[in-house]
Amino acid sequence: MIEELNQLGGAAPRIGDLPAGSGAVVWSLDTTLGVIGGHAADGAEALLDEGERKRAARLVRPGDRRTYLASHLGLRVLLGGYLGTAPEEVRLVREDCPNCGGPHGRPAVAGGGVHFSLSHSHGLAYFAFAAVPVGVDVEGLPSSKAVADILSSLHPAEAAEITALPEDGRRVALARVWSRKEAYLKATGTGLAYGVAEPFVGSGPTPGRVPGWTLRDLPAPPEFAAALAVRSV
Repeated sequence: MIEELNQLGGAAPRIGDLPAGSGAVVWSLDTTLGVIGGHAADGAEALLDEGERKRAARLVRPGDRRTYLASHLGLRVLLGGYLGTAPEEVRLVREDCPNCGGPHGRPAVAGGGVHFSLSHSHGLAYFAFAAVPVGVDVEGLPSSKAVADILSSLHPAEAAEITALPEDGRRVALARVWSRKEAYLKATGTGLAYGVAEPFVGSGPTPGRVPGWTLRDLPAPPEFAAALAVRSV
């Protein structure tokens, strides 16, 4: 279990070596900061590549665009630290999709060197870095309506666990399930193509066991849940 997160703030971060084996390093970021890792957030676009700038431009709501730019600036600052290069020199690619073989699988660094994952929600971003495939996810607590809408798409045992809880506990339980599943699906690169029923990850305080992977819940602020998935070695 990761007991505390590294915080990426306004100053240039102190970045150590990647952990060996199935270890992972997790960072969090307040995406409303004006300076991120020593770089002005307003100048983030200049450090991103063409694909990132196009994706940011397609976001209609200014808040969504701001969160995307800030989180990708943070990602490049941290990747640059682990790779020993400037943020703007990090070249991002897509791995082949494990479902269809197309070039839209997990985001990756050209040439390898580090595996990473990024998630953001409501002004908060989480980043995970490892020597093996890794996924991270942070989720705001869903509404009661969202809980009712999503239950039928979960593993039957997860749906039963959540349904058995008092009304005020269901939102937290679903956020746990969803963050665990998203972290795993990001780590594998499969995404939502086959739905979210599998694998079973459980809604209780301890994640279910998934063969070949280690799932961990991460510290998160109130009204959020977060999880990490790392491939076992």
